[in-house]
Amino acid sequence: MRFALLGSLAAYRGDVGVELGSVKQRLVLATLLSRPSEVVPVAVLDAALWGEDPPPSAAANRRTYVRGLRSVLGEGLVRAPGGYLLLVGPGRRDIDLFDQAAAHGRRALAQGDTELACQELNLALELWRGPVLDGLPVPDVLTRWAARLEERRCHAEEDFAAALLGEDRCAEVVRRMRDLVETHPLRQRAWARLMLGLHRTGDLSGALEAYRRARDELVRETGLEPGPELTRLHADILRQRGGAEPARAVDAASGTPDASKASEAPDASEAPDASEAPEEPPSGTLPRSGAPAVVVPRQLPPVTPDFVGRSTALSALDACLTAGPPDRPPTATVVAVTGMAGVGKTTLVLHWAHRIADRFPDGQLHVNLRGYDEEGALTAADALQGFIEALGVPQSRIPAGEEARSGLFRSLLAERRMLVVLDNARDSAHVRPLLPGAGPSAVVVTSRERLGGLVAGEGARTVGLDVLTEAESIGLLVRHLGERVAAEPAAAAQIVAATGRLPLALAVVAGRVAGHPAFPLRTFAAELRPAGAVLDALEDADARRAMSWSCRALTDDGARLFRLLGLHPGPELTPGAAAALAGGPERDVRKGLRELTRLHLLTEQTPGRYVFHDLVRAHAAELAATQEPQEERRAARERLYDHLLHRAHRAAVLVQPQWNAITPVPRLGHDDGGPAHEADTDADAALAWFAAELQVLLRAAAQAARHGFETYCWQLAWAITAYLAPNGLWQDQRTVQETALAAAERADDPAGQAMACRLLARANSRLGGAEAAEAQLRRALDLYTALDDTTGRAQTLHNYVELCFMAGRSAEALRHGNEALRLHRLSGNADGEARTLNAIGWLHASEGDYARAIVSCTQALAHQRRTGDHNGQAATLDSLGYAYHRLAHYDRALTSYDEALILFRASADRYHEAETLVRLGETHEATGRTSDARRAWQAAAALFDDLHDPEADAVRERLARVRDD
Repeated sequence: MRFALLGSLAAYRGDVGVELGSVKQRLVLATLLSRPSEVVPVAVLDAALWGEDPPPSAAANRRTYVRGLRSVLGEGLVRAPGGYLLLVGPGRRDIDLFDQAAAHGRRALAQGDTELACQELNLALELWRGPVLDGLPVPDVLTRWAARLEERRCHAEEDFAAALLGEDRCAEVVRRMRDLVETHPLRQRAWARLMLGLHRTGDLSGALEAYRRARDELVRETGLEPGPELTRLHADILRQRGGAEPARAVDAASGTPDASKASEAPDASEAPDASEAPEEPPSGTLPRSGAPAVVVPRQLPPVTPDFVGRSTALSALDACLTAGPPDRPPTATVVAVTGMAGVGKTTLVLHWAHRIADRFPDGQLHVNLRGYDEEGALTAADALQGFIEALGVPQSRIPAGEEARSGLFRSLLAERRMLVVLDNARDSAHVRPLLPGAGPSAVVVTSRERLGGLVAGEGARTVGLDVLTEAESIGLLVRHLGERVAAEPAAAAQIVAATGRLPLALAVVAGRVAGHPAFPLRTFAAELRPAGAVLDALEDADARRAMSWSCRALTDDGARLFRLLGLHPGPELTPGAAAALAGGPERDVRKGLRELTRLHLLTEQTPGRYVFHDLVRAHAAELAATQEPQEERRAARERLYDHLLHRAHRAAVLVQPQWNAITPVPRLGHDDGGPAHEADTDADAALAWFAAELQVLLRAAAQAARHGFETYCWQLAWAITAYLAPNGLWQDQRTVQETALAAAERADDPAGQAMACRLLARANSRLGGAEAAEAQLRRALDLYTALDDTTGRAQTLHNYVELCFMAGRSAEALRHGNEALRLHRLSGNADGEARTLNAIGWLHASEGDYARAIVSCTQALAHQRRTGDHNGQAATLDSLGYAYHRLAHYDRALTSYDEALILFRASADRYHEAETLVRLGETHEATGRTSDARRAWQAAAALFDDLHDPEADAVRERLARVRDD
């Protein structure tokens, strides 16, 4: 049998096509063919057929589809333990023939035989009859596999173009590369070949336009400039714009043997005349003045001093980096380090990663996926957002969906050599969206699972990690206890045996022993001996025994604190949060934290911030569930949410004093250490507190919703908005407000629903979901009307003004603004009235009615000066400056902008400070003060760069224009 997957799915017996049956039956075949001659688990087949929710009849239906296929395919489809296996001989899939021909073509191209390369690569590409599995609904379990095949096709297209250039078939290169960049606009190799093809056909302007298009696509989609290949090629074409032939340096992009001449300097006689120089500097040249440098992230956490031995595992990891066959396109190396909890996977990988970091000059990425966290794993989408931001892409340019983020991540890493560490993965599906496609990067994953799916689907290499050897275990004890080990070798050996040579268990025991330097080791060895110390027969029983033993060594207060800390959502906790859980003063709980830290049950990661090992957290949560009464667990959680809400509420009021603050749930009255805390002093301290506690607050809101504390959930979500919105963290804002809305609906709380709808609408409008945002604003208006909440209606209408303005519906925006103004006046809300007056003034100015704009904004400014709304004054002064500038009242405009800048800086509103600097520069330019304009725009560009905002590029274009003038 022969099988075709590069297009519509088909099977042939000889040259005769075979009928494959229903769509479901063909999906089973496609899934089996994606892993030829390997056992495909039934869970994978079910996921391909029904997604994450198979019906009760799944098993029976699956067997029906398999029987149908077996009647067509014969004995090659067999049942195997846990799944099914389809025996497929070499070269029986069109994928295999494609890979073989592409490898032959690539080898010929490397040897300079462009004619043979053209023949082989053309043969490979002709096997593609359309998209992979064209006509079938490709399930999630096959999406990444199909994406990898498409990546290989694109790579072969680019190699074919290089071979065609060597044969001077440039028109064909232009045609094929135009098609490729239309569907894959971030492939820089394709753009380079298109530029070369256009240049060699004599279309110099077309080549330069292709560069401009490539740069626009890259900057718009990723926030990054083109790579060195494209920028060098662009510079070479510019140097040759006056000649008939390109410099030989240009051939570096073609992949032909002449690429070795890329570093040769052009002959002086070929230099273009100065009169032929471009009118503006080459936009692809790096670094440009004021442009952000290429981001090289260094995210590896520090290594632990407890690392010992592991020479075999380190050698195995080194061997995994050995390059693959030279005739294959470079693909990311994937290594899976697996083993039981507490065996030292993370310690090993971080030690190795630091050791080989210099092999990855483009940087290292790291994330703890928290696959076994009680509060839920970090989603792939959130991990991707962190990676993409670390690579320099502004948050505003990061797409919302996991699939889109995964595609962008693969594009960013396609030509980089990076090391990616994915720690604590739940399973293969958790990891797949985070894997690069083509390119020379390496990924190392740690997990308690065996990750067989990664081995089968992604070709991952595995390193299984077992417990320490006896010698390594003794070495670890020596690290902690020094000469005491040599003084009592028999007792040390007994401790090693009792802990099962598990690194985590040994560290916990060593921490306990180190706390009693005068006690002999034999005392601790005897305590560990009873079989009753083993909690259960799970694979991590040795670590559990060590932790149980250490917990028995705790004081009563320390043991209770340990159990209650298991209720904290993580990932970090502070003494204040610990005090809230314990229900006592912070000064008292610090003693217990020191006790837990001394015994290695808790780690003080940075001063005042503590973390659990995943296994220790799970053990603490288990003890809380079994030893703390349900009423006490609920009371502890309520104290924690109360602590976080009132701290966050105070911080929100400091950061956003002009907002209409909610009335939080009344304080419970427990003593968490007194009123003087870090978030209570000033706006800067509140911002720092929000930055440190953000993940805790987000997780606490979600946890509160799960445990029936719905009001705490939506009120926490309101408070977090004070930090999320000004920082443009709209993805987090959307997630937390969706949780808040669902919680308020369960509690039948219309006030909470209205607030969550309004804030969710703001997030959706920023993320491109205008239709959803409008529906949520309408619902908020209905809820506030039913509640007879005039202020809430006015705030919602104010948000409606912004939404309509962004959609170009200025007349409707003005109508909503006037109604919001009427309601603010009715409720006596002076701050809201003034801000709406400013919004109306801006609407008038945007429509060219500058006189009415000045009247409205002047009224707003008078209100804001009376009420002391500094940030509101700054925004209104900026609007006035804009109107005065358009009326050519430049002195008034400059005065307004200068005062606005002072107030924006005082309120730490850096984004709007940057916007005002841009407009200040425009006014300086209009009055002929170009040096002042340049200084204002340089400051604005620096601010936008710090905020990762794409507006920085537009500001630099202004700077370039001023320099040229």
